[in-house]
Amino acid sequence: MQMSEQLFIEELKKLGININSNQLKQLEKYYELLIEKNKVMNLTNITEKESVYLKHFYDSLTLTKVEDFNKVENLCDVGTGAGFPGLVIKIIFPNLHVVLVDSLNKRIKFLKEVISELNLEKIETIHARAEEYAKENRNRFDIVTSRAVARLSILNEFCLPMVKIGGSFICMKGNASEELKEDKKSIKILNSRIEKIEEFFLPIEESTRTLIKIRREGHIDYKYPRSFKETKKKPL
Repeated sequence: MQMSEQLFIEELKKLGININSNQLKQLEKYYELLIEKNKVMNLTNITEKESVYLKHFYDSLTLTKVEDFNKVENLCDVGTGAGFPGLVIKIIFPNLHVVLVDSLNKRIKFLKEVISELNLEKIETIHARAEEYAKENRNRFDIVTSRAVARLSILNEFCLPMVKIGGSFICMKGNASEELKEDKKSIKILNSRIEKIEEFFLPIEESTRTLIKIRREGHIDYKYPRSFKETKKKPL
């Protein structure tokens, strides 16, 4: 079985999402632009349409398992790459103000092209390293997300300082049981707590996914985030 458009719509309904025809057209255009640009630069190893809809579009929207984005004003997606999950969330929740951050300018140019083609408003693209952007944007966002491949302790240090007190960082992982055991210390140091861990399988292929929702509870020392070199050398 593959992720047909009808199955995509049905699976989104299970997440509480009733996607409309305009949003479906926007995702279709997004897919076309992604595949076209992928011919000249590496945006994704996944190119088959059904797989993109499952492993990129649907996967991005599983964030709704742990957050009601209708109640969120702004979101920052760190290490967004080709726009996952931040740009997909923006398409489905158009009232959300979204900031997409990535360290590679070629990816930022692609995202700007998609945003222009889809006529999206209230969305920014930022070419910056996560730790540098975080230093200039402390306490700014209701929600920060990341599907980046860095370990949890590093992502916590880069992302949690940007979250408002009372807001959340949501980290998207595959199987994260080992990381959760090893990296809980960083959450405590950064004056935050794990609010929710949601483990599930993607439909059809049934690969493991883990959403880790971490709520910021208080002040974070201004020495965080440290440089990437320091963070990697001596993780929290």
